[in-house]
Amino acid sequence: MLKLIFFVMFLMPICFINGMFWMVQSMLFVISFIFIMFNFYSNYFMNISYFLGCDMISYGLILLSLWICSLMLMASESVFKYNNYSNLFLLNILFLLFFLILTFSSMSLFMFYLFFESSLIPTLFLILGWGYQPERLQAGVYLLFYTLLVSLPMLVGIFYLYSNVGSMHFYILSNYLFEYELLYFSLILAFLVKMPMFLVHLWLPKAHVEAPVSGSMILAGIMLKLGGYGLLRVFSFLQALAVKYNFLWISISLVGGVLISLVCLRQTDLKALIAYSSVAHMGIVLAGLMTMTYWGLCGSYTLMIAHGLCSSGLFCLANITYERLGSRSLLINKGLLNFMPSMTLWWFLLSSANMAAPPTLNLLGEISLLNSIVSWSWVSMIMLSLVSFFSAAYTLYLYAYSQHGKGFSGVYSFSEGKLREYLLLFLHWVPLNLLILSGDMCMLWL
Repeated sequence: MLKLIFFVMFLMPICFINGMFWMVQSMLFVISFIFIMFNFYSNYFMNISYFLGCDMISYGLILLSLWICSLMLMASESVFKYNNYSNLFLLNILFLLFFLILTFSSMSLFMFYLFFESSLIPTLFLILGWGYQPERLQAGVYLLFYTLLVSLPMLVGIFYLYSNVGSMHFYILSNYLFEYELLYFSLILAFLVKMPMFLVHLWLPKAHVEAPVSGSMILAGIMLKLGGYGLLRVFSFLQALAVKYNFLWISISLVGGVLISLVCLRQTDLKALIAYSSVAHMGIVLAGLMTMTYWGLCGSYTLMIAHGLCSSGLFCLANITYERLGSRSLLINKGLLNFMPSMTLWWFLLSSANMAAPPTLNLLGEISLLNSIVSWSWVSMIMLSLVSFFSAAYTLYLYAYSQHGKGFSGVYSFSEGKLREYLLLFLHWVPLNLLILSGDMCMLWL
């Protein structure tokens, strides 16, 4: 794991050489492919160095981090074009990637906590430094306070664990079972806000709407997965309590999923719609994870990876039209079929992935999640059917409203997409549809 960390560290000075923007981006792709070739599929920690290691769950998420970070640079051409502090932008993204790799490959709970919180800082800088509107300050404060406020009890919980067990290594902790309610709530809450669970999700749409495209991509692609990853890790020693209290979170998530889907149906802002839809998706992930069944855990992991690629791609699409039309409103972004015909195909492909059409990885994830939640309690079928129906409804609303209809009269210039943009969308979509061929990687890690 250290070789990966060093690679990212040595990329940092290159950021300050002028004209090296695409060089850094290419090197990130190179390291992504090198990491694919590591190919250690195993459910125990491997490639161990000092306090870092990698198992199946970490592997998929580190790969996703590398991939999304390289695509973020590809999407943020405008930062490079208008020289909007592009060197600092590169440095910021590399720091973010650095913290994310460390977060996912930490083998100690405390180290995980440390980097989990550190990854917040570069994200905050992305939103504050390269965001669009003045409201980005408020969005940054929301992001910081929601996540920091609930993380402090978690720190106390970690110290309690250390005083009892004498170690914070995930592998050693998983041999214990704790029966202490306060510990359960303090450890879980931080991850629930990060997921974000319904009721504590307000920071997410705000942050998404104010963030630049790269900020949205990293938020949707990886930041939401930190919560799910943390839960997968801590549930190994909280099983006894989880069985007792998880019904609470499952109920909130399922009801919340339906309510958020209804909120999606009346959004006029492209980005806000995609942001709220990811809250609904993560609600299902959370519910499946909380059932503590084999299907649920594997399905939640699968859908996390699928959602990372799919949501990120949709934000790229929203940004492509935003760069052309200067607005994210659905009232202006309509009739895009006449305006950018070839781009409509990508809208279609990514929208269909968003509602879990075959052969996307989302389908595999959602099928196993439905299976696990219904086997947990058949009453949940009511809410699940509503979530599934509305998720198709708002995705169709997004697609049909933006692509069809009469174009906005203010749009005169005709502009097809650039090669860079098509490549960007292609690189989101292809892993999403090819990964279902290696579904064993997602489903057989427990």
